[in-house]
Amino acid sequence: MSIIESILVRTEKISNKSPIPSPSSGKLPKDQLQMEVSCKILRRSTHSFLQNYHYFTSTAAFLAFPFSASILLSQALVPTPSSLLPQIYSRLRILFDAAGFPSSSQLFSILNLKVSQTITSSIFTLPFTLTFLLVAKAFVIQALNHHKPTLQPSFSSILSLYKPLLHTYFCNCFLILSANATTFGLMFLAFSFIERLGHSSPGKLILFMSVSGAVLFSVILANALVICNMALALSGMEGHGGYLAILKACLLLRGRTSMALFLALPVNVALAAIEALFQFRVVRPYHIAGIAGPCVALEGIFIAYLYSVFIILDTIVSCMFYKSLKTGSRIHQDDKDLFRIEFQDEDKYGYMGTGELP
Repeated sequence: MSIIESILVRTEKISNKSPIPSPSSGKLPKDQLQMEVSCKILRRSTHSFLQNYHYFTSTAAFLAFPFSASILLSQALVPTPSSLLPQIYSRLRILFDAAGFPSSSQLFSILNLKVSQTITSSIFTLPFTLTFLLVAKAFVIQALNHHKPTLQPSFSSILSLYKPLLHTYFCNCFLILSANATTFGLMFLAFSFIERLGHSSPGKLILFMSVSGAVLFSVILANALVICNMALALSGMEGHGGYLAILKACLLLRGRTSMALFLALPVNVALAAIEALFQFRVVRPYHIAGIAGPCVALEGIFIAYLYSVFIILDTIVSCMFYKSLKTGSRIHQDDKDLFRIEFQDEDKYGYMGTGELP
């Protein structure tokens, strides 16, 4: 028996013997129950990945490979003087100064740099995101929906999933922009209030507000990202995209944002580690030697492929989380706190409960 098969048998036993507990049973506190459910979703996602290991690491991962390579290369190309980064950084710096943000604050300088890098990288990778990434997600969702990943999906089935994913992705972009604009708007109001107040020790107060603004920015952006991730999974699983998928994702995640953040944490930490590995093993030797040898190029290809595998795993986790929420919704639709939400032409998914999962 191979290593993958032995791991698969162990995860299957855990998955079969450990059903997701019902929140209405009252056996566990809410926080502990949320952690138990999150761990079970991660185990089931790993089991599904290992069960269809060859499909997910070949077809789906190679489809996501161009996007992964563009992400890693964009971070290497962003610091170059000829890139868009200096222009975007200077524009944001002028905007922050006009809004009244403290230009001497090191925290805002770092925030400005990170936002500029994110914008530059997003522009560079946008064509690969709209094509290879969404198609790879469609392949994964198609496999999880029909439970027959060994069969090659038809072009029409992938296209039927790609359209709602594309629609939802554009809506997600507007949601991310709105979240950033809201955060900066709140920070602008806060600093304007401090300036009008004329505090006796503005230095300490500005430092406190800068730290609070950075924390607020991180919290709002993290919540927006998990909503966007769930909206993509929902649009693929249900076949309906756009703003309606985002609205339904918000309803499904209400009261369960901590679970979504916990589920997103392992994969995002792994992706950040892979990005750091690419910088250390590929970008750094290239800047030192001025040329990338065959060994460095092959190592970069392997790192990009590893990045693709974790992107596929992140999609599987999102789909499993969505299935868990929908299953809990069906189980508890007789609860007293059940309410009906009607969406046009979507009666199949019209019922959701408020207390189905923690």
